[in-house]
Amino acid sequence: MMNDDPLWLAQTAFAALADFAFACTLGALLLNVWLSREQAFATVSPARRGWLRAARGGSIAAISLVLCTFVSLWLQSASMSGAPIAQAGDALWLVATATHAGIGWSVALAGSVLLLAAAATAGGGATAVARIGMALLAALIVAAGKSAVGHAADAGAFSLAEAVQTLHLLATAVWGGIVVVGAFVLPALDTSVARAFLIRTVARMSRAASIAVALVVLTGAFNAWRGTGGSLAVLSASTWGHALIVKLLLVAAALVFGALNRWSALPRLSRSASTMDAHTVINVMRVEALMMAGVFVAAAVLSHSMPGSALMN
Repeated sequence: MMNDDPLWLAQTAFAALADFAFACTLGALLLNVWLSREQAFATVSPARRGWLRAARGGSIAAISLVLCTFVSLWLQSASMSGAPIAQAGDALWLVATATHAGIGWSVALAGSVLLLAAAATAGGGATAVARIGMALLAALIVAAGKSAVGHAADAGAFSLAEAVQTLHLLATAVWGGIVVVGAFVLPALDTSVARAFLIRTVARMSRAASIAVALVVLTGAFNAWRGTGGSLAVLSASTWGHALIVKLLLVAAALVFGALNRWSALPRLSRSASTMDAHTVINVMRVEALMMAGVFVAAAVLSHSMPGSALMN
């Protein structure tokens, strides 16, 4: 049965928003770098509108990530101290520095601030390379901090489970971010003079997303096996199991639409460079983006629900 506790609902909601913002920040940074390689930051570039969308979208997403992560730390303080949400600030420092979950959120918050710095310094040329290096470090810190808050932490700090979960969070964020931000940025490249930029950018997005998807599937399989304790019976006996089923269905749907773009729509666009085929690629990506948004919600429910394996003990 779904938990109807207001604090649990708030924690789950802000965790989902933080995951979504994390993905959008990474996706925007990647698109910004790819477009910077095309000199899209130049005032006369036909792709400048797309570059600006990626830059501004990344900054907005990074700010949202910092805010949502801080709120999550605040809610964690309320949960662990037993204080009302409005008064959780009294225990915030103690929770943030003396508890495993609090330290995890603090690490994620520090990484979020660093990621914001990377997103806020959007520029072309050599600065784009330096920024992506900073962003990679920040993304690793955010993912590591969040993995220390979830079920992987049950295996202990710096455990294999935490390492796998960190990689899972990163890969999911890259995949989801590329798709969601792509659905926002690509329409700005949907003009005849920017069509070549659109085709090359989508091809890069597709290659990067394919690698991320492979990592998501591998790490997700490990997490699912660990969460079920090897028994499929728990899938129908808990909120965690129901959320996992929903997440798997959404991931499968996103994979179908992603495959449709990669193996059908994109090759047609590469051959024809037509407006109709460009619209098809963008519209399919929009549907895939909706599926990924649902994945982040399901993942938040999973991380805030008792895993199925715990019900067997």
